[in-house]
Amino acid sequence: MSKKNESLLDAATLIAELQNSRKYRSLQLPAETIQDLITHAELITRNPREIERIVREKLHHLVAGYLGDPDYDQLQSELKQAATDPQEIQAICHQVLATHASTRERLPILEEFYPRLFAFTGTPHVLLDLACALNPFALPWMELSPKTQYYAYDLHQPRLDAINTLFEINHLPRLAIHQDILVEPPSIEADVALFFKEAHRFEARQHGCNREFWQRIHARYLLVSLPTQNLTGNHPKIEQHRRLVEETTAGLNWKITEIPFDNEIVFCIEKNA
Repeated sequence: MSKKNESLLDAATLIAELQNSRKYRSLQLPAETIQDLITHAELITRNPREIERIVREKLHHLVAGYLGDPDYDQLQSELKQAATDPQEIQAICHQVLATHASTRERLPILEEFYPRLFAFTGTPHVLLDLACALNPFALPWMELSPKTQYYAYDLHQPRLDAINTLFEINHLPRLAIHQDILVEPPSIEADVALFFKEAHRFEARQHGCNREFWQRIHARYLLVSLPTQNLTGNHPKIEQHRRLVEETTAGLNWKITEIPFDNEIVFCIEKNA
């Protein structure tokens, strides 16, 4: 019997169980995400219990940041009510960004963050936001053209619904997309792709995956942001994350410029240099 057939894990049952569990039901996770975790766990062990344990641990790490999110139905309602008031929209977005550590710590520098990035890349006409999380709620500070095509990708469908509402009231196309970008990288040709505070989490999901993933992104500039310290502020991470970027891009003819901020560093990767 081939190794491929040795595992007795019922993948379809596990996928359905996790998708419909009380913990994850509201996220509406793509089946292909859980299947991908199963496939890679099966490369480690053929023991069904071990496979399930690995999948559950990886899944928790992958989506833990989604748990405890805002009430997205209420958020959509608030956005629609504020649709004609840019200041109220900005205030709502500020509140949303404050709900998660990764976006909350960017709030003090938000006025300068995107101007500095787009001064380097130029204001994008086509923008990809990869594993976007709550980042699209920084839209009021991005100063994008109304003609911008802003594609935002995430695993969390209710969040994407709220982002599409935000896009709609700002007269942008509804381009928030429910897609596992590691399993299916976007094929859109873009000026700029944002990959904020996710590369190290991708490594935890699948070691070494960033190199092929970054190569498959069709953008002139790939902006990879990584934290300079852990969430408690007790352990510097900047050298570890520099190594991640260096190892991921080794041997590739890409120009990398660092733009440092207080709590994160943005690696501006010019892929067509």
